[in-house]
Amino acid sequence: MATIKFVNEDKEVIAADGANLREKALQNGIDLYTFRGKLMNCGGYGQCGTCIVDVVEGMENLSPRTEVEKRKFKKKPDSYRLACQTLVNGFICVKTKP
Repeated sequence: MATIKFVNEDKEVIAADGANLREKALQNGIDLYTFRGKLMNCGGYGQCGTCIVDVVEGMENLSPRTEVEKRKFKKKPDSYRLACQTLVNGFICVKTKP
């Protein structure tokens, strides 16, 4: 089982190993999107880049960065991930809307 702690929201969510971070956040009422993202997000296909999270702890418990993420985050910190492209396999701690 995986545990996802959302720092800004002070909320912990239990998920099955391999769960998609975006789906678990939305299922549990966690708002991943800024105003712009709410208007024009791609629905989880990795195209828009608006579901960015900053992984504070547990980077080793995530799936590797996808090619989409590598392109979008060339000049961003290594801890930035797209929630829609991230699979969780253990405890992680994330900040939404970095």
